[in-house]
Amino acid sequence: MATTNQTQVGGPTSPLLAPYKLGNFNLSHRVVLAPLTRQRSYGNVPQPHAVLYYSQRTSNGGLLISEATGVSDTAQGYPDTPGIWTKEQVEAWKPIVDAVHAKGGIFFCQIWHIGRVSNTGSQPNGQAPISSTDKSLTSETPSTGVYAIEFSPPRRLRTDEIPQIVNDFRLAARNAMEAGFDGVEIHGAHGYLIDQFLKDQVNDRTDQYGGSVENRCRFALEIVEAVANEIGADKVGIRLSPFADFMDSGDSNPKELGLCMANSLNKYGILYCHMVEPRMKIGAEKSYYPQGLVPMRKAFNGTFIAAGGYDKEDGNNALAEGRADLIAYGRIFLANPDLPKRFELTTPLNKYNRETFYTSDPVVGYTDYPFLEATT
Repeated sequence: MATTNQTQVGGPTSPLLAPYKLGNFNLSHRVVLAPLTRQRSYGNVPQPHAVLYYSQRTSNGGLLISEATGVSDTAQGYPDTPGIWTKEQVEAWKPIVDAVHAKGGIFFCQIWHIGRVSNTGSQPNGQAPISSTDKSLTSETPSTGVYAIEFSPPRRLRTDEIPQIVNDFRLAARNAMEAGFDGVEIHGAHGYLIDQFLKDQVNDRTDQYGGSVENRCRFALEIVEAVANEIGADKVGIRLSPFADFMDSGDSNPKELGLCMANSLNKYGILYCHMVEPRMKIGAEKSYYPQGLVPMRKAFNGTFIAAGGYDKEDGNNALAEGRADLIAYGRIFLANPDLPKRFELTTPLNKYNRETFYTSDPVVGYTDYPFLEATT
């Protein structure tokens, strides 16, 4: 896509700073706030301090994706993550969404179910977490920061229970629209419930939701269909990580899985597919494999968002080479609330502090990263 229609001081706009039409939304640049679990929604209710956090990272015409937000009372695992299944939660989200819109931002709510990445203490009536399987997470699972929870053995969902979970996603999407969000992103990545169905390392089912890659994609696609029918396909995205093995969720043929999902999603006409690069490794800064998503990018008809350890140069290259339409930034956007402006002016970036990623403090590591004006 041509980028010569805008210029900045010093020459033509870089690809990251070029405008983009995302369905009905006019983006002023391609720098997306990735969904980031922050664990500051006490009692699973979004808090007033999130107003400042999200508005700090909003630019006019910028796309933000919220932290993962639970679809039901069985969707919980990590402490103090937000939900959107109760009226109280919906009302609590409204001023946060309003603050983003007041600065001209476009805001999507990422909706998830954590599945077996939970314990009985986080579940209603102390029941077992639900999953595609009854296999437990192993002791090798990361246990620092956000992941510092003990996992309880999960209960395998019966075939006849699955429509209720699909419906939970549908209702969560409806609630997100009620809260004022512009759309929803379905979290199908990183070892949580949808990924537990997608990946053959986890999914050991013998019903129509297990076995072949098409069967393993069925649950995800039923959720996509239900959500798209509820709020409109033009307001729906999905995040996938076929190459990741986070939370013991790897796949024996990730390329086949990614292609199956990319091709199948075309049937529903959703707005975007947000996929995590093979280079993204938990615990490692970078592990390059920048061509890994190209087959999926070519297969999917809608907007393609890539994520996974990108810096400015990586992002510009991926866009210039047509490997993505938008680039999602996580850690560096957290530490640099004015990231698009810093990219535009080519200024140094604040360093992020891992130690404060998942603290419950409403300021520290949350809204206290300095803007350019405070550092010059």
